[in-house]
Amino acid sequence: MTDIVENQGLPKKAAGIAEVVNRGLGARYAKERRFRIMGMSAIIMALLFLVLLFGNIIWKGHTAFVQTMITLDVEISEDMIDKENIAASNFRGMAFNALFKAFPDVEGRSNRRALTNLVSSGVGFQLARYVQENPDAIGKTVPIQFPASDDIDMLNKGNVNVDSDEGDRRVKDQEITWFNALKDQGRVDTVFNTQLLSSGDSREPELAGIWGAVVGSFWTMVVTLSLSFPIGVMAALYLEEFAPKNRWTDLIEVNINNLAAVPSIVFGLLGLAVFLNFFGLPRSAPLVGGLVLTLMTLPTIIIASRAALKSVPPSIREAALGMGASRLQAMTHHVLPLALPGMMTGTIIGLAQALGETAPLLMIGMVAFVVDIPGGPTDPATVLPVQIYLWADAPERAFVERTSAAIMVLLAFLISMNLIAILLRKRFERRW
Repeated sequence: MTDIVENQGLPKKAAGIAEVVNRGLGARYAKERRFRIMGMSAIIMALLFLVLLFGNIIWKGHTAFVQTMITLDVEISEDMIDKENIAASNFRGMAFNALFKAFPDVEGRSNRRALTNLVSSGVGFQLARYVQENPDAIGKTVPIQFPASDDIDMLNKGNVNVDSDEGDRRVKDQEITWFNALKDQGRVDTVFNTQLLSSGDSREPELAGIWGAVVGSFWTMVVTLSLSFPIGVMAALYLEEFAPKNRWTDLIEVNINNLAAVPSIVFGLLGLAVFLNFFGLPRSAPLVGGLVLTLMTLPTIIIASRAALKSVPPSIREAALGMGASRLQAMTHHVLPLALPGMMTGTIIGLAQALGETAPLLMIGMVAFVVDIPGGPTDPATVLPVQIYLWADAPERAFVERTSAAIMVLLAFLISMNLIAILLRKRFERRW
């Protein structure tokens, strides 16, 4: 009888439990919805900030890829050319004479000096290069395009408020009148700024380029990759596969993990003390920059390489050893090829981090003003992040857009390197 009563009571008890659970489900689902909304809101906010950042950089920097050019009819007089040393000829005077002929009514020393502010101060170098490439032009009058000065370039791009008081802007009313006259004569053009992508740094914004910094970054990354990848991979292989597990290896592992969190400027101080002061290596050279960045990226590569080795199933090692292979053969022929994609991914991410570093390179002198394009890892050079730092500190308005343009180029390199890392991981990834 007791069993029957208890059996009859079970459904009632289960129904009571179900009722309690059903009453709590609504609150649980509501909490889950709120959590999802908060997560989506955080993602949307992060994307908005990212779009705002990139949009601001692109908005300020896209105009740097075009340059205002002024066409002048230059008389390349034989009397003003030193045929024994063409570079020493008065090419700047020839260019300015062409500008004076375009405005014959402008008289007086001060007015003519103000007129020359329409074109870049580097017109002499450009004309000299033209004559060296075209010696048949000597004795003729030829139309040549010269870059406008940075202030006139900003005026043509709409970055100068012509309605403001003359004292509040760098471009004077008379210069605006002269420039408008040149536009009416069809002498003003806006062309793609090849100078930005093909030349080195300059004190004049309209002549400044990022190619020297790009080449310097290239040589620095070559040195960094040549040293960090083999050293990092070999260190990871030894620690993960061959090193005995004792207090010394534990201490080494802890220090490697700690080095990955050390501020980058500390590595710069180390490079200054060791590579420059002790070994006497050349200052402001990609060789020293690569050595410093190698020290900085080694912990990242070692940690990523060890994680890649751990991801290889133990059965691979055991099968190789069971077939009679030595530990070294099992590692080099079986484990390492399977872990190599992960190692390469970690290396590329480490190099991308090194490419954007500025602080350690400032400590070894790569902040120097370098005009020439470096021809090797021992030549004086700068890198893109340092070039951005230098331009950001310049007072001219034209350097603002060139700073943003250099940031765009640097971001393009960083995104490309991370994209390569993702593609390598997707291409060679093995799922066990």
